[in-house]
Amino acid sequence: MQYRSIIRILGLLIAIFSITMLPPAFIAYWYQDGAGVPFILSFFLSLLIGFVVWYPNRHEKSELKVREGFLIVVLFWTVLGAVGALPFWLAEQPDMNLAASMFESFSGLTTTGATVLTGLESLPKAILYYRQQMQWFGGMGIIVLAVAILPMLGVGGMQLYRAETPGPVKDNKMTPRIADTAKHLWFIYLGITIACALAFYVAGMNAFDAICHAFSTVAIGGFSTYDASIGYFNSVSINMICALFLLISSINFPLHFAAIRGKNIKTYWRDPELKAFITIQLALMLLCFLVLLEEQIYPDWFSALNHGVFQAVSMSTTAGFSTASFSSWPLFLPILLIFASFIGGCAGSTAGGLKVVRVLLLFLQGKRELNRLVHPRAVYSIKLGRRPVPDRIVEAVWGFFAAYAFVFVVIMLSLLLVGMDNISAFTATAATLNNLGPGLGEVAANFASVPDAGKWILVVAMIFGRLEIFTLLVLFTAAFWKD
Repeated sequence: MQYRSIIRILGLLIAIFSITMLPPAFIAYWYQDGAGVPFILSFFLSLLIGFVVWYPNRHEKSELKVREGFLIVVLFWTVLGAVGALPFWLAEQPDMNLAASMFESFSGLTTTGATVLTGLESLPKAILYYRQQMQWFGGMGIIVLAVAILPMLGVGGMQLYRAETPGPVKDNKMTPRIADTAKHLWFIYLGITIACALAFYVAGMNAFDAICHAFSTVAIGGFSTYDASIGYFNSVSINMICALFLLISSINFPLHFAAIRGKNIKTYWRDPELKAFITIQLALMLLCFLVLLEEQIYPDWFSALNHGVFQAVSMSTTAGFSTASFSSWPLFLPILLIFASFIGGCAGSTAGGLKVVRVLLLFLQGKRELNRLVHPRAVYSIKLGRRPVPDRIVEAVWGFFAAYAFVFVVIMLSLLLVGMDNISAFTATAATLNNLGPGLGEVAANFASVPDAGKWILVVAMIFGRLEIFTLLVLFTAAFWKD
């Protein structure tokens, strides 16, 4: 294990991340909200930490192997979350202890969107902007951004990319060079963000809110600058713009690249995962609309359609935005949408959850086993579209599902141990492990009431969810540490 090379890279990445403290400092200066000092201090502290870690190991340059890639990704997200908590901890407003600061930081970077803050409208603009910016960087993965930079610093990036990129198939690259792959991903990501911000602005948001909500929408994060979230704007057009860009961001980004490069929109409809995703979304929208209409939650059918469609998309894509307190809906709908968040978006997107392709493969495998019961001697192959799926991938998906269930149970039991009630513990685990955000019970509005021990447990859940279980879990195996 090339420990000194890993430490060197970690130092470089922390130093790069320190630059993200400067835009909020500028926002504080622009709005004269008095919150600039914590960000300036955090910038210098982060830069100093990065330099101190990097300098003694600056000459250690060696090619990363797969094991080193996994370790540095986990270390990077862990250290980055801790460094990102500095402005929250140092700020006078809001007044946050270490556990709350770490929770808010990791929630931002992992695009979970769970928050311990209330009274967002009264907070400094710099703090509000920083939360949204963290989600934007975390959405595509700061590692992927760093992969585009690291080759210039003498570090290969393929191992990092394979360890961090979500989805069951990680060896496919859009371009021959990993740096080119990362750059293409970020150009697409930036383009969608700009389009989203412009759409919000035209629909009635001011420039600050449009940029902030575009960050969290395209990242499928769910942070807002208002306690009422998207519901603050009370605008059908804003709701639909947000839902549209959530759907776009839930699609596999390499698929976006393929459609753009080929200049052919039909590329989308050839993808079996996208077909399954759209089918699930339409079914959820229809079901929410019909239940709200039947229960007469809203005065007319158009309001039921507006809120039903938005909330179905927001929860199932793991964004967690809200237009109303969905926890007050008939219990069937909140539970349904929380379970829908387990599916999440497509692999290679900014959404959380298990990912549609994994759920699709689990369904097809179950169907194959049923067919084998009827025809034991027949040979059945699992296909996505017209392409057969190797049994090795199917086995990996089942392994992932088993690991996911194990981690879920351990985290939920841990939350029960520190005093949370059943429904709050279950939905808090689902909300953080799926990078969703809101839950039910004590965590329906925010996570401020969760005890500090529970916040630390949920931070671990967010990391597990962001790194898709295996990347972190593999570090706990004896085989990983054997030379």
